[in-house]
Amino acid sequence: MAKKKNITSLFIITAYMDYVLEHGAQPKNVYAFAKSNNFDEAKFYEFFSSFKSLEENIFTTFGTNTLEVLANSEEFATFDARNKLLSFYYTFFEMITANRSYVVYGLTSDKNQLQSLKLLKGLKTVFTDFIESLDLKTLDLNQERLEKLQNRAINETAWIQFVMAMKFWLDDTSSSFDKTDQYIEKSVNASFDLIDNTPLKSIVDFGKFIFKEKLDIKA
Repeated sequence: MAKKKNITSLFIITAYMDYVLEHGAQPKNVYAFAKSNNFDEAKFYEFFSSFKSLEENIFTTFGTNTLEVLANSEEFATFDARNKLLSFYYTFFEMITANRSYVVYGLTSDKNQLQSLKLLKGLKTVFTDFIESLDLKTLDLNQERLEKLQNRAINETAWIQFVMAMKFWLDDTSSSFDKTDQYIEKSVNASFDLIDNTPLKSIVDFGKFIFKEKLDIKA
């Protein structure tokens, strides 16, 4: 049988996701993986250096595809920063929910959680670049070094919040992951209220939500 020639990164990603979901593990090596999918091993290395880099690329692609969907929405351009961030969350989580079986495998197959987080390295870059594009209101410190530290703190805090939402989604057993939608709305609103220095109603509301969910999980 003639080898396939028009191999794309999407073809390789799809084949890889199908393999690990069917076998519950990575292919033994790139040669065997390429052979089973009828393409030359060299084609794999045109796009990825290893299975790990492929796995990282999958999560990065979820992020870039999210931005592409939002960019094609005329309504999105009219949103304020809060609603742009909510739109990113909802679009991203809709995308990973459509691929939940693989995402759960990718983020939980390694017992070392730090190794799993390394798969999100590219996604973090996509996400933090998006956060910077929102031009969030910050304190006027009149010192370049302090302002850089402040912006870095905002980016890191937003990223941690995003990862925590993913962790909540992984553990969510509610119908259609409705509780994750609630988590997203309450956490994003709480973070913006902290930035805006507005009344703490939404922050308290988010705290009550988390407290209740933790009790439900332990029950």
